[in-house]
Amino acid sequence: MTEIRTEIPPAPGTASAAPEHDPHHSKRWLILAVIGLAQLMIVLDVSIVNIALPDAQKDLGFSIGDRQWIITAYSLAFGSLLLLFGRISDLIGRRTTFLVGLVAFAGASFLGGVAPNFEILVLARALQGAAGAILAPAALSLLTTTFTEAKERATAFAVFGGIAGSGAAIGLLLGGVLTEYLNWRWTLFVNVGISVLAIAGAATLIPRQQKAAQRPKLDLLGAGLISAGLFGIVYGFSNADTHAWSAPSTWGFLAAGVVLIASFVAWQTRAPHPLLPLRVLRDRNRSGSFLAVFIVGIGMFGVFLFLTYYLQEVLRYSPVQTGLAFLPMVAVLMFASTMTNIKLLPKFGPKILAFVGMLVAAGGMVWLTGIDLHSSYAANILGPLLVVGLGIGAVMAPSMNTATAGVQPADAGVASATVQTMQQIGGSVGTSLLNTLAASALTAYLVGRAPTALNLANASIHSYITAFWWAAGIFAAGAVICGLLLRPGPPAPADPNATPAVHA
Repeated sequence: MTEIRTEIPPAPGTASAAPEHDPHHSKRWLILAVIGLAQLMIVLDVSIVNIALPDAQKDLGFSIGDRQWIITAYSLAFGSLLLLFGRISDLIGRRTTFLVGLVAFAGASFLGGVAPNFEILVLARALQGAAGAILAPAALSLLTTTFTEAKERATAFAVFGGIAGSGAAIGLLLGGVLTEYLNWRWTLFVNVGISVLAIAGAATLIPRQQKAAQRPKLDLLGAGLISAGLFGIVYGFSNADTHAWSAPSTWGFLAAGVVLIASFVAWQTRAPHPLLPLRVLRDRNRSGSFLAVFIVGIGMFGVFLFLTYYLQEVLRYSPVQTGLAFLPMVAVLMFASTMTNIKLLPKFGPKILAFVGMLVAAGGMVWLTGIDLHSSYAANILGPLLVVGLGIGAVMAPSMNTATAGVQPADAGVASATVQTMQQIGGSVGTSLLNTLAASALTAYLVGRAPTALNLANASIHSYITAFWWAAGIFAAGAVICGLLLRPGPPAPADPNATPAVHA
């Protein structure tokens, strides 16, 4: 096993004990701004490139079938490496991991921006995904250990959860603006500028930490099992977008992923230094919050993916208009994240928020099924978007907060990585599952109908509506599941005698 140094707080009373993660540290809100920048870069990069794909295809000359690899390369690397790098951030330090992730993301983004051909662009996207896997858990665990006072933690997680929930919509808008007014390469170059700002802020604001005398070992077998298992799951679901579920390249990877993850769980019960200590999963509220983030990740794609198709292909919105159409939803989502996390979570706990929030989101998706060929944005789209944003905001930030609350400092990185993994896997499942259901609905609609322009347009709308209904059902099922799993009542108060989490 490879030995890696870890970090512990200096002894109380020493000069270096002025904790950078003291809840009253003067730099904590500036640190939040840096973490927010990093999180925004990670989540918007999932969607910012999507709008630029047609232009990139024309410039580099790759096929429509190859386009999916620009997206899949990122999600494969990101989803499969999150838990590994989450644990590494616990072992070598959050600050170091965070800075490495920022530098790597900037380098990969620059490589993608100057890519002379399709192969280099795919490589750059894979490297971006790997850099995101380094950065994401370090960012969330820094947030977890920086804000330990209840009210300030609620505010910090409201901001973070709002960014996590709205980043895809922001990416659509930014991608549209950059593509329309500059060119597709700027959807990658923009990350270099964001990274430079975040690197300067992190290097200045997040102090170094003393190293511990103890040197825990990294669970290499566990890392291999979970990384390969998550790769199989993400690849299997991604492959379902272009191949049948019965294809060996689909079900074979999914089955292998399930077997490897099961083997990983079994190994964690007896590993001397487990990658994901099962104590992280034993708390009902934490496990329920992981599941809530996973379900929201699935259902969100019913809005972002298919509504984007509808706005651009049926209503003929430009990329910029499409991005602007989502802004009201982003505003409501941020507002809901803030209010529920600060005002409601301490009073009612995560159970009622997850239950009600998912039901509200389900209601918004049902409302969205009323679209047709001549729908008005103000009359038929704005209202459902606001309702869905309200529901997602009520779930996302409180769930992220609860999922990382009370975790031992030494497990903050891997707990944060688990949250990010659930959101990423949920997105992969949602994309492939809803795409398959929508494609089947489109094919069924056209049976016995002439392939006229009108029938094709109506078939597309029918497929989007089908996806919206399924997304509504997923949110409704999530409300029931989380309502049963999460504990009732407000979260337990923090132990005033507990040692503050100070790993950085």
